[in-house]
Amino acid sequence: MSLLVSKRGLECEFKLSFQGPESDSTISNTERRSKLYEKMEKDLDEHGAAFLKHGETSQSLSLSDIFTIKDGSVTPVLKQANPPVRANVLYLSTEFSTHIARAVKNIFNPYFDKAIWFQNSSLYHFSMFHASHHITPVPATKEEIDVEASAVQAVAGTFCPLNIVLDRVVLTSTGVLLGCWQVSSGTDPITIRAKLRNVLPHAPEKQLYDAAILHTSFARLLGPPKTLPTELHKTSDELQFFHELVNRLNTELRGYKAMVSELWYVEEHDVLALALNGRMNTRKFKLGCSRS
Repeated sequence: MSLLVSKRGLECEFKLSFQGPESDSTISNTERRSKLYEKMEKDLDEHGAAFLKHGETSQSLSLSDIFTIKDGSVTPVLKQANPPVRANVLYLSTEFSTHIARAVKNIFNPYFDKAIWFQNSSLYHFSMFHASHHITPVPATKEEIDVEASAVQAVAGTFCPLNIVLDRVVLTSTGVLLGCWQVSSGTDPITIRAKLRNVLPHAPEKQLYDAAILHTSFARLLGPPKTLPTELHKTSDELQFFHELVNRLNTELRGYKAMVSELWYVEEHDVLALALNGRMNTRKFKLGCSRS
């Protein structure tokens, strides 16, 4: 089974990088996210199920760099990140993630069996800002990392917990199943990213995400379904099958409400450790809503 995917495309956290709408002060952050999600939703129809073909993902990584499939079992390929990636992520508690993970597995497992990787429900997260990533590494000493973490802790105390609602689930052309969220109340991701940039001045100028996006990866499809209705022979029929599964998931999860109250500063010692259950050091900071 081929594990390669098209070069254009979205990545997950396993990481997702999507060129969304340009910043526009005339539209609200909610509208900006909606426009971005609408564009993401069209990706599968516009580019087809590239995860069934070959190519690369958006972070200069092929799927064979990330996963192996042997005897029908999926195993992550853990590669040392040197220097470690330093990621700032909002954390989604298992109080909320467990329900989502159960729904995703119930709907997708019967068709994909081992040709799917499910995000660890205890590590559901929303990537915000990188002090260093593997595309543009920013080496740092232990002392410098401690200073970074302290700065992040201080600014995290000024963020208010986010009450969020699941806007939609989308499946991208590269096989990433994503939850796309809106913010009902609390500090907006645009503000969070701007403040993190301010306290992390040595971070890569080019980040991996649109400033408005609030997304988390639920799973990644790695190959074709093991079973398909016999009438699905054409590409359009195959895409329709994927749409039907996503529609079922949206019927169950769209509008799901959750609260985010922690920001994590994570040193990923393996590439994509948060996505692949790799080695990492995590510092967890409560969102304090302080005005200081």
